[in-house]
Amino acid sequence: MSLTLHVEGDRWRAHLRDTLARHPGLVPVTKGNGYGLGLHRLARRAQWLGVDTVAAGTYPELAELHQRFDGSLLVLQPWRPGHGEHQDPVVLGVDPERVVHTVGRLADLDALAAQGRATGRPVRIVLERLTSMLRHGLSADDLAEAVRRSRAGGVRVEGVALHLPLPVARPTLTARSAQSAHVTEVERLLSEPAVAELAATGGPARQVWVSHLTESELEVLALKLPDLVLRPRIGTGLWLGDRGALRVTAEVLDAHPVDRGDTYGYRGRSAPRRGTLLVVSGGTSHGIGLEAPTGEATLKARAASLARGGLDAAGFVRSPYSVGGKQRLFAEPPHMQVSMLFIPHGAPVPAVGEALDVRVRYTATSFDAVEIS
Repeated sequence: MSLTLHVEGDRWRAHLRDTLARHPGLVPVTKGNGYGLGLHRLARRAQWLGVDTVAAGTYPELAELHQRFDGSLLVLQPWRPGHGEHQDPVVLGVDPERVVHTVGRLADLDALAAQGRATGRPVRIVLERLTSMLRHGLSADDLAEAVRRSRAGGVRVEGVALHLPLPVARPTLTARSAQSAHVTEVERLLSEPAVAELAATGGPARQVWVSHLTESELEVLALKLPDLVLRPRIGTGLWLGDRGALRVTAEVLDAHPVDRGDTYGYRGRSAPRRGTLLVVSGGTSHGIGLEAPTGEATLKARAASLARGGLDAAGFVRSPYSVGGKQRLFAEPPHMQVSMLFIPHGAPVPAVGEALDVRVRYTATSFDAVEIS
């Protein structure tokens, strides 16, 4: 009884190698649920790729990464004073000299510098510049001040980080204009005197750690900014970039014929017409039925949301399970580890033990098994 992610190993590994070849300075992002594959598995694969750095999402994730990957560990979550042992590499069992902290406030820089001076070991940091995303980061003035303060010692600045919006953020933008906006924003931010000052020092300070830039944008920027070293941080495009190498299946556990009006399930619902109740593996503990917003803003996506809303109001919700080439409706909300589907009379009914294809959001799904061929 399992929800399984199947990975076509040769094809997936070829995609990883190809992505690395097309993105000099690649920094694999290894965070969250490991994009459905598991953090431990991504750490080992990053080691296999031969990269020098991976990016963790949070400090607790370091505990699962550091024994399987022996390079530097960049933490995307900005460091904050007062979090104590939750972000202390020593407490997490990680060599502090392998950890690169992200700094987005002057107060945090001061606290880390004081820590570095007290131990006599400079703390490795990247300075995050605030982008149009408005999530974390320093303003232009604060970045200049951070560079100035870093000269007092206690920290070793290893470049600037930029976390950008996704390439097409609004329906009014074409892909081409969105790409142009990306390049323009990055050029503007990296033309600031503080960045030039870091670049002039040479070494790791010349690095720019970037997220959500396309391959063509990186090529353009590399030509325009030859004094800087671009370090693309890539997660989805690396691990999930070739969806043809990935397949998710569930198992049919039971099948029960029903007539119109028959009651079933936790809530005693009535069957809308003659058909079959299909019990399949996968429930809320796996992330089934817990749909996260996609953020799509096109008219087509909005229309689909309205259609789903109408189904919800009528008590019918489309499931991610496919039977007979169609995504079938949930018979009722998913249970913790299984789901019930309604198959109308006349549609093919799979046998118990048969595998069904399931369409999931990998970053929000916990699989019972990951099988790599």
